[in-house]
Amino acid sequence: MGRLFGTDGVRGLAGVDVTAELALNLAHAAALVLGRNARGESRRAIAVVARDPRVSGEFISAAVSAGLAAAGVDVLDAGVIPTPAAAYLVADTDADFGVMVSASHNPAADNGIKFFAEGGRKLPDEVEDQIEAAMSGPVTAVTGREVGRIRRFADAEDRYLVHLLGTLEGLSLEGLHVVLDCAHGAAAGISPDVFTDAGARVTVIGNDPDGFNINDGVGSTYLEPLQAAVRETGADLGIAHDGDADRCLAVDGDGNVVDGDKIMAIIALSMMARGKLEKNTLVATVMSNLGLKLAMANNGIDIVETGVGDRYVLEAINAGGYSLGGEQSGHVIMSEHATTGDGILTGLHIAAEVKRSGKTLAQLAECMQVYPQVLVNVRGVDRAGVAGDEMLQQAVTQAEIALAGKGRVLLRPSGTEPVVRVMVEAEFEDQAHQLANDLAAIVKERLAI
Repeated sequence: MGRLFGTDGVRGLAGVDVTAELALNLAHAAALVLGRNARGESRRAIAVVARDPRVSGEFISAAVSAGLAAAGVDVLDAGVIPTPAAAYLVADTDADFGVMVSASHNPAADNGIKFFAEGGRKLPDEVEDQIEAAMSGPVTAVTGREVGRIRRFADAEDRYLVHLLGTLEGLSLEGLHVVLDCAHGAAAGISPDVFTDAGARVTVIGNDPDGFNINDGVGSTYLEPLQAAVRETGADLGIAHDGDADRCLAVDGDGNVVDGDKIMAIIALSMMARGKLEKNTLVATVMSNLGLKLAMANNGIDIVETGVGDRYVLEAINAGGYSLGGEQSGHVIMSEHATTGDGILTGLHIAAEVKRSGKTLAQLAECMQVYPQVLVNVRGVDRAGVAGDEMLQQAVTQAEIALAGKGRVLLRPSGTEPVVRVMVEAEFEDQAHQLANDLAAIVKERLAI
């Protein structure tokens, strides 16, 4: 049996992979590991529990809360809020840990459970392993007054909204017209209010969650509706969230996509100009475009590279004392304000830089030239076999020779699915497509399940 935790918690098909029994047992184990009060206080442990609006989140979060309370943990039930809101509220309430029930950008049928440690930080691998090990240990029974209480966290949204607005330091977005795509997800109840309160004129799409339509043809993985809405309304820019609002992609006034790499470049240059980019360094993953590295180098900004996953970006930020990092997919971490990727926060600061600079988003995005990048997802393969297949590694070497130093090749196993991602960057798009497709065919042949 493989490791229970993937790159971002436990995730799978709700009711099959992620069951009420699993949620209950996982929560009980987490209470044993994370609920130990290391601060020497007499009070019992407290946990914030939240979810996105997919229908299975109702029974999963109920099971999580039950498992925690049965283990003696008091639960603050925040209901439907974004993942970064849950992380913020763990810190804001001085809770011992938090639990978010969400499958992020995945379809509505999927769901997942992820944990935040004290301070709202994601768990390192070794702590996740401790939780997994505790699931097979003895059940700790509590009775009477030791049983945890489950209470509604009534002002959860308001606390988070006030926090977000405070990060603008008084800057108004008045005069900007912003289209928001909330992906029928957790952003629907917060993002429109935040941008409106910040002074922007707001048009909203994808803001009618019914438990089944999350990420369904809208949001950061389906940008066409946002592009159309920006063009139709003549808006200055568009912001797209995913289901749990921990990521953000943007669209300029002409409907062109501004991805996570360009967003990071824009924010990094803005922060450097304002003296807020610690050590003049940006943290990015191996999936970021070569153009981002060149753009940052041309502006005197160093890049620290990590593995894929905002948790690894955050680890590098914390270890190096940096203030900005993120992923091409739109997870952007501004460590002065957040402990995880925050799509609403990111969107606010993109809009703020448009207002502050007097430039359009298209003009700001010109700071980075994108190298042609082709990503092919090869499904139904043994993701664990990438490193050990000699013929596949020889094919990668031959592709790198063909690029002659003007591009790169990356094969990355998915952390949650039987998928291998083949990424090729090249000076010319035709070459990138050819090499990526050739390598994907070899992956399919060599690693077929």
